Amino acid sequence: MKEILLGILAAMFFAVTFVLNRSMELSGGSWMWSSSLRFLFMLPFFFFIVTFRNNGKEVLAEIKKNPIPWFVWSFFGFVLFYAPLTYAAAYGPGWLIAGTWQLVIVAGTLLAPLFFLQVQTAEGMKRVRQKIPVGALCISLVILFGVGLMQVQNASTVPIQTVLLGALPVVLAAFAYPLGNRKMMEVCGGRLDTFQRIYGMTLVTMPWWIVIGGIALFQVGTPSSDQIVQSFIVGVSSGVIATTLFFLATDRVRGDQKKLAVVEATQSTQVLFVLIGEIALLSSPLPNGIAIIGFCLIILGMLAHSYFSKKLPSKKEPINQVQKQHSV
Repeated sequence: MKEILLGILAAMFFAVTFVLNRSMELSGGSWMWSSSLRFLFMLPFFFFIVTFRNNGKEVLAEIKKNPIPWFVWSFFGFVLFYAPLTYAAAYGPGWLIAGTWQLVIVAGTLLAPLFFLQVQTAEGMKRVRQKIPVGALCISLVILFGVGLMQVQNASTVPIQTVLLGALPVVLAAFAYPLGNRKMMEVCGGRLDTFQRIYGMTLVTMPWWIVIGGIALFQVGTPSSDQIVQSFIVGVSSGVIATTLFFLATDRVRGDQKKLAVVEATQSTQVLFVLIGEIALLSSPLPNGIAIIGFCLIILGMLAHSYFSKKLPSKKEPINQVQKQHSV
């Protein structure tokens, strides 16, 4: 179906982030410029989108209403998400970082008790704390094992300290992203659409990106023209195009849980696109036998996780579905 193609195209554009971050690092570019430039380039795009749709004032009103939650959870969802990813690019190939990044699925499962669902009871609507689904957790453990196998190849050629520097920041990002993003959806309460929410989160994190860029300017000087161009491509490809494609695909099948699960599972192809991109553009070495097994386990685990997690809610109706963000 067309929605599957849209999902795969979104994954391809998301993959640009990992490939170009690694490319910028290999060419001597600072990870601080890579992280700050992406959001500096994203801001005008979303500013023009919300301005063209004439709903920018609503974003400012929401931020003014709850400034502390906006700044705190946007910091988790954007700064603690993307800065560690760009930092990790200095210590491992993009396909390895992209594979480790899939821990975000595990993080989403483990963070479930921090969120609530609205359930209709005899006394009216009641907030019920979500529980960690045992089945989903088991599938997540398969993904964790696959990630561990992918790390073996890197660990066999470089010191363990270097491996940890490449993996731990990604683990931090994998937990910070869903936490910040889902908390922000709670703060917005459905009053803002996707474009408005991304614009608002980008806007309130601007001070952080300016500070990070300022530190980079002081330490390494201005970014090269190549890094500016590649950061612009990342901002447009991952921050704008991929998000639009993915949400269009999920919106088209939102009434069919099985089709929605299939579309969301297409994002597992990110790691494959990253691997192909780095081999073609950066002459990265092919993963060895153990890493390939881990790679396959990650993809199989993500496919199973997406499929079964989408089947579970239908057994516990009536529950209001909670929107999920999946952009990178």
